[in-house]
Amino acid sequence: MPIQYDFSMGFLVTIMAILGMVLIGSLGAVLQLERCHPRLIGAAIGALVGVVLIEAMPMLV
Repeated sequence: MPIQYDFSMGFLVTIMAILGMVLIGSLGAVLQLERCHPRLIGAAIGALVGVVLIEAMPMLV
């Protein structure tokens, strides 16, 4: 999956942030961690995973 355009990178980071927000936010809601803002933490972790994925992909391929 070669990433050639800036739009593709931004799209991947956005999708990973939304996925992290949904998954980690839901996990935080289930564990009743509402005071820690689980959706914000999930979005940050998802964006970080997206950036790491973009940076690591050329080494793997």
